Amino acid sequence: MAVLGTLIVILAIFALIVLFSAIKILREYERGVIFRLGRLIDQKGPGLILLIPFIDRMVKIDLRTVTLNIPPQEVITRDNVPTSVNAVCYFRVVDPNKAITDVENYLIATSQISQTSLRAVLGKAELDEILAERERLNESLQKIIDEQTEPWGVKVTTVEIKDVEIPEQMQRAMARQAEAERERRAKIINSEGEYQAAEKLTDAADIISRNPASLQLRYLQTLLEISGNQNSTVIFPLPMDLISAFQQTLGSIADGESGSSRPFRPTIGGSAPEDPPAGT
Repeated sequence: MAVLGTLIVILAIFALIVLFSAIKILREYERGVIFRLGRLIDQKGPGLILLIPFIDRMVKIDLRTVTLNIPPQEVITRDNVPTSVNAVCYFRVVDPNKAITDVENYLIATSQISQTSLRAVLGKAELDEILAERERLNESLQKIIDEQTEPWGVKVTTVEIKDVEIPEQMQRAMARQAEAERERRAKIINSEGEYQAAEKLTDAADIISRNPASLQLRYLQTLLEISGNQNSTVIFPLPMDLISAFQQTLGSIADGESGSSRPFRPTIGGSAPEDPPAGT
């Protein structure tokens, strides 16, 4: 009896093992590729799947989007600048049967094809294009990688260039170039501002010259602005016509006084000469 009981226990354990190996449960994002005696049958899932023990074998495939980090690649651009570029690739399996039967390891294969495509595409572009036109390069990379992974049942949705590392000497040269460009723009803006200010001043001068009263008002306004500073010294210029009038008046007065005064006679021998008698 003891031997029979032990045999029953062993058979029960074996039956449980067979039962658990025949029953599989797949999640919503998983699919199972079924092989029966080495031959592809079909894909199943999600949910409960029953397999024939020791005959059927299932390979589980994840249908979620995979984030693949492309390691830094040494790239020489078209203008002979050595750079180190890394990127990230997003893809997912759309045909589990092809992903299992047409390629040995679709993860490694997609990674390798992404690295080679990254070097090939960026090697045809100049450094300025890599820095300024990343969106176009990303679209080109996504299209090229997707075309090559399509026979494997893999769909590449997005490829993004992350970091572009350039030599330190090139960084300093680019910094000098950017600084020179900013100085050029600043000088152009300054000259344009001076040109516009000169045009406005010319227009204002033309308007003021049409009416002398405007010039006098502007003159008084300027004096008012200057007088606001207590430490300033204000010099009032006088019109030349007013000064000429004063000069003429003073000249006429001086001529009258010189005509009525006695003529000057020098002294001889220290005594003044006598006045001539009247009538002589």
